[in-house]
Amino acid sequence: MTPRAWQEVPRSKVERFSSIALAEAPEIAQKILTEIRQDYPYLQLVEDESGEPMALVGIRRAIEGFVRHLASGAADPRVPPEVFQEFGRGEGLHGRSLDSLQAVYRLGVRLTWRRFAEIGQQVDIAAPAMYELAESGFEYLDGLVEQSVLGYAEAAARRASERLRLQRQLIDLLLMEPRGDSARTLAERAARVGWELPETIAVGVLMRPAREAVAPAVGQGILLEMESEQPRIVIPDPETAGRADTLRRATAGWSGAIGPSVPLAAAATSLRWAETAVQLIKKNLLPQGEVLHCTERTEELVLLPSRELIDAAARRCLAPLDGLGPTAAKRLAETLLAWIETPGGAPEVAQRLGIHPQTARYRLRQIRELWGDAIDDPDQRFEMLLVLRSQRLRGAPAQGAE
Repeated sequence: MTPRAWQEVPRSKVERFSSIALAEAPEIAQKILTEIRQDYPYLQLVEDESGEPMALVGIRRAIEGFVRHLASGAADPRVPPEVFQEFGRGEGLHGRSLDSLQAVYRLGVRLTWRRFAEIGQQVDIAAPAMYELAESGFEYLDGLVEQSVLGYAEAAARRASERLRLQRQLIDLLLMEPRGDSARTLAERAARVGWELPETIAVGVLMRPAREAVAPAVGQGILLEMESEQPRIVIPDPETAGRADTLRRATAGWSGAIGPSVPLAAAATSLRWAETAVQLIKKNLLPQGEVLHCTERTEELVLLPSRELIDAAARRCLAPLDGLGPTAAKRLAETLLAWIETPGGAPEVAQRLGIHPQTARYRLRQIRELWGDAIDDPDQRFEMLLVLRSQRLRGAPAQGAE
C-alpha cells in the first residue's frame, strides 16, 4: 500500500505546522464567529457560564482537536462530541432544522482550510499532503454533523415527549366536567401546545387493531392520546368540510367510535357516547373494523344500552304473545313491527315482509284479536316500536317473557 502523503511529511514540518495552527486557533475561531454573525444574524448563540459564546468555544476546540490529532499521526481525527451535540440539541429544542447549522459548519471548515493552506505554504508542506489535509477536514466536518444530528435527535425526541405530555394533560382537562376555573386553565394549556380552542368538539375512543399498532396519521389540529389502553381522539370543529373523510382514511383498519359534535364545554358528553358505542362494539352489537360516528348509529345507541328497561317494557306490552309458540310469536311480532313502521294496510305490510297479502291480513286480524283497542293507542304503539326494534337489533326472541 502506498504511504499516505501526510505521513511522509518530515516530523519537524508537522510540528511547525501544528505549533502555528494551535497558536492561531483562537484567532481563527474568532474570525469564523464574526463571519457567522454577519452571514447568519438570526442564529441564536448561547453563552456559557463565563459569558463566552459556546459556538466560539466549540470552534476553537474543534480546530485544536483536529490539529493535535494530525500532529500525533492519527489517521482520523476524532470529533469533540459534547459541544457539537449541544449545538444540535439546541436546534432541536427550538424546533429549527439543522440546515443553518450545517451551513455554519461548512463556513467554518472553508475559513479554517484557507488559513491552514497558508500555513502549509509557510512551512513548505508538499501539495499532495495538503490535499490529504483538506480531505481530512471534510471528513472531520462529517463527524461534526454526525454529533450534532445525535444531539438534535435527542432534543427532538425530548421535545416530542414533552408535547405529548402537555397534549395528554390538555385532553384530560377537556374531558373533565366543567368547573368554574376550567375555562382559563384550558386556554392556558391549549396555548402551550399551540392548539386553538374550537367552538365545537367531538371526542372518539379507538380500539387498537394490534398491541403495537402505529398511531393513525390524523392530521394537524386533531389531538390524539395513544398511551391509554383505548386511545382517545379529540376533533375540533368536526363539521369542517372534508374532516370526516380525512379521519376515515387515517383510521382505516381501526375500530372505535366518535361521539357527537358538542360545544367545547360538553366534551365529556361526547366521550360518554363514544365509550357507549365501543362497549356495544365489544359485545358484537355494532360492527368492528371501522371507526363509527355515533350520530349515524342513533337507534342502536338509544335502544341497546337500555336493555333492562326494554325487557321490562317487553314483558308488559308484548304479553299477548306469551301464549303462543316461539315461531308464531316471532311471525306476529315481525308483522306488528312492519304494521307500525309502514303507513297503509295489509298490502304494504305484505310487501315489506315479502309475504302474500292474504297472509298479512290473517296476521293483522290475529294482532287485533290479541291486543284489542290498545293497538290503536299512539303511546302504546310507540312503546311497541321501541321494544320490537330493540329486539330486532339484538336478535332477541319476540316474546314478552324471553
